[in-house]
Amino acid sequence: MFFHKKDPIHVVDVNEANPRFAQLLLEQFGGATGELSAALQYWVQSFHVEDPGIKDMLQDIAIEEFGHLEMVGKMIEAHTKNVDQTDAFKSSLFAVRGMGPHFLDSQGSAWTAAYLNEGGDVVRDLRANIAAEAGARQTYEQLIKLSTDEGSKKTLVHLLTREISHTKMFMEALNSLGKLDEPFFGNVQPDETVDIYYNLSSNGKADERGPWNSEPNFRYIADPIEQH
Repeated sequence: MFFHKKDPIHVVDVNEANPRFAQLLLEQFGGATGELSAALQYWVQSFHVEDPGIKDMLQDIAIEEFGHLEMVGKMIEAHTKNVDQTDAFKSSLFAVRGMGPHFLDSQGSAWTAAYLNEGGDVVRDLRANIAAEAGARQTYEQLIKLSTDEGSKKTLVHLLTREISHTKMFMEALNSLGKLDEPFFGNVQPDETVDIYYNLSSNGKADERGPWNSEPNFRYIADPIEQH
């Protein structure tokens, strides 16, 4: 059962309407990194999970993301409602679609379920969610930089903050499974190449080395052609 309270989860207060900025906001309504994508992704993932705590977490975050979708929708509505037919309005997607949010991204591409990343394994899904939150956080940061309306900025900062919070929750869930920094999951054992690093981008000079290609975690193959 869902229950909708008409007050948004955080105050949405747009002081100066800007249809062009509203078009950019569509990225977080009907775009790949948007709130609809996150809400549906986490909600569907929750049905794959046996751990009751992680299931509950995914559903709580999914419902919060639906609340964020409402906030972004209200911002888009405020940025397009009762705006004169200025050049800014005429040059945006709203000239054809009309005011308010639409399931489009900022370039006019329709939302698609292909944006969702879920695979039926809790470790795989939680890692996908961390990546999703990183993408959303980056988009919000760019929107904050582009916004000239202080009210919009405050709402966007809150949304960006919650992406960070969700990332920490997903990381803690992975840590509770002992998989935060452990790449192996599943039932198929890897073969003997699991710890090999192939130097495949050599420039003839000294190649970069770091913990990603050094002992004790990796065997460094300096010349894969010779090795082969």
